Amino acid sequence: MISINPRVRKSPYFDATIRYGAKAFTIYNHMYMPTHYGDPVDEYWHLVRDVTLWDVSCQRQIRISGPDAKPFMEMLTPRDLSNCPSHRCLYVLLTDERGGIVNDAVLMHMRANEYWLSPGDGDVILWAQGVAAMTAMDVSVEEGDICPLQLQGPKSPHVAYRLLGQKALDMGYYDVIETELNGLEMAVSRTGWSGELGYEFYLKDHIHGDKLWETIMQAGEDYNIIPAAPNTIRSIEGALLSFYSDIRREDNPYTIGLGRLVDLDKKADFIGREALREIHARGNHRRLVGIEIECDPISHNESFWPVWGPDGIAGEKLGHVSRCVWSPRLEKNIGFANVPAELTRIGTRLTLGIPGGEASATVVKPPWFTAEKELPKDIV
Repeated sequence: MISINPRVRKSPYFDATIRYGAKAFTIYNHMYMPTHYGDPVDEYWHLVRDVTLWDVSCQRQIRISGPDAKPFMEMLTPRDLSNCPSHRCLYVLLTDERGGIVNDAVLMHMRANEYWLSPGDGDVILWAQGVAAMTAMDVSVEEGDICPLQLQGPKSPHVAYRLLGQKALDMGYYDVIETELNGLEMAVSRTGWSGELGYEFYLKDHIHGDKLWETIMQAGEDYNIIPAAPNTIRSIEGALLSFYSDIRREDNPYTIGLGRLVDLDKKADFIGREALREIHARGNHRRLVGIEIECDPISHNESFWPVWGPDGIAGEKLGHVSRCVWSPRLEKNIGFANVPAELTRIGTRLTLGIPGGEASATVVKPPWFTAEKELPKDIV
């Protein structure tokens, strides 16, 4: 539960979420985002078996356009964008001059000289505008009137087909198209933060938010659609990381196991290249690892839990648990811990400080369930 007031922005789907029974909200990118409609475990099962609709308009879209849009985007990320064609998405990290992670984001190359960034929680637009102000590049950095909804779950392609026809099935994983739906202009991508099959609908005019919400809900009636919130359980199972929790500003891409998103030798220069080159050369000192925790079922952790070595609390605090939760499918507690390199070997035993005492944990290799990417062949 959270107090609602005019200081925090409401999404164009806010009234619909209230109407459909949202029970709690958090604040994400200065906007209210539902966190559950009742029981997060029920929402989890619905997500992995049927289809769910999420209000994620809090993913405020940063529109980067102009003659220098491409070199500017290359400057913000260590990932090589030279082979990213129009109407294609990439998962990217944004790095600072020390190699730290400013944020993670889905980058959408909409057309020549126009990109959209869909970031995690944090004022990425201020970072990007600051970089633009310090360069002589001819580029515009602005928040677009672009409001995403996520349609997630194994039956999402059926609902998307009802809405968009064959276009929904012709899209490859991480493709993005521009289209109309009942007169509403939008972009649609085959992306999402669920680890399940999914689409994102990016409405281009916020005043039509309620119409889009109801249109999607009606199309999903035959497939048992429900409104839901981004699901912590499924995101951890799929090793989908969360900024400010699993990813911090003091972390670098190698810490979180995403060194594959760094091309130190790409032709275009980028912020943090020399720092990341040095970090890579000397080897990483910390890593984010998967853990399985031996204790009663955990709903979630409200703070970073301390991690000690196998000797328990008599030893030195060596790291922290970023997120953890009980997985109903695995019937075990799973999560992530940020620890020194010497504690990252699979099977390493750790001691955690948990509310009311301590618990043992074992380092394992995530993800527990890989992301679903292939569309079913029985779409009707």
